Amino acid sequence: MRPISDKQQLQKLLQTTRNEKNTIGLVPTMGALHQGHLSLVEKAIEENHRVVVSIFVNPTQFDNANDLKNYPRNLNGDLALLQKLSRQIVVFTPSKAEIYPGEITSQEFRFGGLEKTMEGSYRNGHFDGVATIVELLLKIVAPDKAYFGEKDFQQLQIVKKLVKLKRIPVTIVGCPIEREANGLAMSSRNERLPNKIRQKAGFIFNVLKAAKKKFGTKSANDIREWVKAKFQKNEDFELEYFEIADQENLTPIQRKQKNKKYRAFIAVYASGVRLIDNIALN
Repeated sequence: MRPISDKQQLQKLLQTTRNEKNTIGLVPTMGALHQGHLSLVEKAIEENHRVVVSIFVNPTQFDNANDLKNYPRNLNGDLALLQKLSRQIVVFTPSKAEIYPGEITSQEFRFGGLEKTMEGSYRNGHFDGVATIVELLLKIVAPDKAYFGEKDFQQLQIVKKLVKLKRIPVTIVGCPIEREANGLAMSSRNERLPNKIRQKAGFIFNVLKAAKKKFGTKSANDIREWVKAKFQKNEDFELEYFEIADQENLTPIQRKQKNKKYRAFIAVYASGVRLIDNIALN
């Protein structure tokens, strides 16, 4: 499997697919692939004639230089995993210069408040960087469908808003979270965890599941305080935030309303590694 790094070469190849009236699916990634990514690729293969997997560690969505520097990279391993799924996958591995031919910078976006809560509150400029790279990739590949994991649920909602605002003719497909045996949400960052902490990190999902049970009888504020107390008692993990929000507009709630869907969101530090997760509450 030989990756393509030139966007014009990629577009020429994909034009042949379009000329044959075949569909194209895109799975944008930053590499260091795991089963969570592969589940997106498998879904894309099921629903499209041709699948493009992009691998690009996007500098504009990192608000922490060390996080960008330490982000795991393993292109050979990624290619081996993808080849096992299908030899027909097109792997796009552009350079920074190919994506950002001038200054490496992000656009500024307004997503009606979706970008201001949770991740937006703690990662300055993160969603501007995400939206910038997603828009660029969608324009380069011009897929019929693009696939994103629900682990980054806030990102998923922002991408859906992006394609509406920019009128990009693509269907955004959200895919379920893949988890390790202990419940830890699969993430490339998990590779940076010490083995002992990684084994204990099922604690995060256990707290989310318990919060879901409490959601039927307790107020949102009571659950927030309960989660804070649980983490204060566990020295292995530092809670950055826990929030209960409306699933559509991501607004934190005070009181539940009928016919609304809610979701709990969490961000945690473990041995210096930042982990996020979420769970539907109703």
